[in-house]
Amino acid sequence: RRLSSLSGNVLMLSKLENQETILDKTVYRLDEQIRKCILMLENKWSAKNIEFDMELPRQTYDGSASLLEQVWINLIDNAIKHSPEGSSIHIAICEISGMITVSISDDGDGMTEEVQKHIFEKFYQGDKSHKAEGNGLGLALVKRIIDLCKGDITVESAPGKGSMFIISLPQHTHPT
Repeated sequence: RRLSSLSGNVLMLSKLENQETILDKTVYRLDEQIRKCILMLENKWSAKNIEFDMELPRQTYDGSASLLEQVWINLIDNAIKHSPEGSSIHIAICEISGMITVSISDDGDGMTEEVQKHIFEKFYQGDKSHKAEGNGLGLALVKRIIDLCKGDITVESAPGKGSMFIISLPQHTHPT
């Protein structure tokens, strides 16, 4: 299972690194997509008794639904993985001056500045305790997808303070 996941991620990352533009763009509801991704991960968050605090107003987006689904699943799965039992994860969407911003924050372990510098690098795993659960490619994939979308991803974190990933995507000519 882990080898299959690794090879799948390596192949996808290799394909995305050689891709310059997104070809399968459609207008879809970003808020609905994020809700769907949370539901897809229900077995993981319900096992840890994690609650979701969501601010997901109706938001359309013109982009690749399949690629952005990878982003949300990866970031939400990481938030669940690093969250303590019985905590909550906050997810919000807002639109500010032509940019759609999605923030995903948890009350987990947090990261040192040193770890934050490297988390988007291939095969980097800052938290050695979760080594058995991943292959260090998830955030590299996320970063490449956001780059292809002409967006930006940043992280705010500190040890013991949890982490917040902030994704900014340019909004095209499709108002909500």
